[in-house]
Amino acid sequence: MALQCGIVGLPNVGKSTLFNCLSNAKAQAANFPFCTIEPNIGVITVPDERINKLAELVSPQRIVPNTIEIVDIAGLVKGASKGEGLGNQFLGNIRTTNAIIHVLRCFDDGNVIHVDGSVDPIRDKEIIDTELQLKDLDTVIKRIQKVEKMAKTGGDKDAKKTFEILSVIKTHLESGKSARTAPIHEDDFEFIDDLALLTIKPVLYVCNVDEGSVNSGNGYVEKVKEAVKDENAEVLVISAQIESEIAQLESYDERNMFLEDLGLDESGVHKLIRAAYSLLNLATYFTAGVQEVRAWTIETGYTAPQAAGVIHTDFEKGFIRAEVIKYDDFVQYGSEAAVKEAGKLSVEGKGYIVEDGDIMHFRFNV
Repeated sequence: MALQCGIVGLPNVGKSTLFNCLSNAKAQAANFPFCTIEPNIGVITVPDERINKLAELVSPQRIVPNTIEIVDIAGLVKGASKGEGLGNQFLGNIRTTNAIIHVLRCFDDGNVIHVDGSVDPIRDKEIIDTELQLKDLDTVIKRIQKVEKMAKTGGDKDAKKTFEILSVIKTHLESGKSARTAPIHEDDFEFIDDLALLTIKPVLYVCNVDEGSVNSGNGYVEKVKEAVKDENAEVLVISAQIESEIAQLESYDERNMFLEDLGLDESGVHKLIRAAYSLLNLATYFTAGVQEVRAWTIETGYTAPQAAGVIHTDFEKGFIRAEVIKYDDFVQYGSEAAVKEAGKLSVEGKGYIVEDGDIMHFRFNV
């Protein structure tokens, strides 16, 4: 399940520095606009202590954690929706992602140039929001022109419903609000899925702060929280500079000591990766055996056959049953055999909704 989060932001807000910390793929991090011209894609391991604990108990030949893809997308300027700067490229790249990580500069530093000459995260956010909204508005208007006649003169119920939904979203976009907050039922978004609207994508706001603000935040962060309070979006506070310094430390112990000195319990990068995973509405189940302990990515709410299909489509087609062990039970009893002996292994059918952390074994017949 190759899902992508796109890192976006104005030039010089720290997104490429943050990307470098997230991935082994290297994006040029320089003190000038447009230092990232092509989107850089990094495959990021999702931190999950559960897979490490399972590996301790099972001693497998290999461990395969979950991953997501992070895309560092070229900086944006005013007028991008009309092709200014790298606008068309930026908008095309972001359209293919599943969610947005929006980095906002929330620190003062005269040595780091700001594309608009001053630090103002709310203005920066509104610049990107406006460009995405304008592009979406153009897309919506074009589709309205196609379906309006069918909706008003014909008996096409889907066309009528689509027209109604698009009309609501058009008004919403024209008022300077993103499509994700439009007052329509969640199921109705299915009627316009093919439009791949930019402002429908879920968003995580990352406030890039100085070292002194990483624990308590600052005035810029508070302004961001107030500005996005009605968006149902998470706000994460990270210092890209600190994360860059952590990334240069070679050993696990050195990194932990560095974090302790700063009064941090874990790195911001780990928090960001988990937040991105959650943003995509994903969950994890495990398979555990002597050959391999592996984490599998599914969408929250998947049934057992759907989860089996992530391993191989044949598993879903020929699904018979799933043998399920809860993670806590596996840790408590220490092995699959002990779990079975304790009567804690359940056998589930096609209607079972997989829970995050389930350890599963599938029976199938093709």
